[in-house]
Amino acid sequence: MKSFKALIVTMALVTGTTGFNAHAATSPASVQVQQIRNATVKIDYAGKTFLVDPFLAKKGTYPGFPGTFHSEVRNPTVELPLPVKDIMHGVDAVIVSHTHLDHWDGGDHQFIPKTLPVFVQHEADAKLVRSQGYTNVRVMTDNTEFEGVRLTKTGGRHGTEQMYDVQPLGDLLGEAMGIVFQAPGTKTVYIVGDTVWNATVDGTLARFKPDVIILNTGDARVPGFTGSIIMGKDDVLHAHQAIPSATIIATHMDAINHMTLSRKELHDHVQQHKLEDRVRIPADGEVLKF
Repeated sequence: MKSFKALIVTMALVTGTTGFNAHAATSPASVQVQQIRNATVKIDYAGKTFLVDPFLAKKGTYPGFPGTFHSEVRNPTVELPLPVKDIMHGVDAVIVSHTHLDHWDGGDHQFIPKTLPVFVQHEADAKLVRSQGYTNVRVMTDNTEFEGVRLTKTGGRHGTEQMYDVQPLGDLLGEAMGIVFQAPGTKTVYIVGDTVWNATVDGTLARFKPDVIILNTGDARVPGFTGSIIMGKDDVLHAHQAIPSATIIATHMDAINHMTLSRKELHDHVQQHKLEDRVRIPADGEVLKF
């Protein structure tokens, strides 16, 4: 018996683990996604907490986006579901997919500590965020590491090509990125970002085969143009067809003046296509665990 115990101890020293920890090491780490409001989500991933696209203003702080649907409605159209201090609790880093107001209002508010790491899509956004007093701004690449989490910048197109051909609309739409989260033993998460469906999205899905896909599905519209500047309900079906095993989280609804798709309408659409077990449409403040 003593020899058997000695063998177990020796094996533990060699492998650096006990039998219990070895099991834990091969079990998938938990992923938690909290819908905050609009495209703002809080993600607990591989032991780190990321706040993505923080839009933390009080209801009605800003005028509606000019030249868009329902521009007379002030933004945001609803209040935050919980106090900002609770949203910021435990956040290790912030990710800003692009600096449109409804994804980054950090310049007008002091909710986000100036020394917190802030990841952005390119040097132009970095320059803007630094000018607002943030001192730890990092440009994301296709191989960014943050304390054990790999963050991959992906592309997209924030509207149709027809829209980009018209100025100043094309410049106002600008660029936006998506983000893929990866870590050993952890489900892969793909935040698609403010984009319409295109070949870049197809390529990202094929390359990473994410377990969780977060889609901005508010179907935001600009009068006078066919099509949307972000995704809508049909893109939810497209995502399911592309990766049937993935869980799809639909967000970016019911908070900004130019959204034309509501959670209720999307829920009815998902029900109609019998995808309730694959598509989640979280309420503001709701937590999803994977």
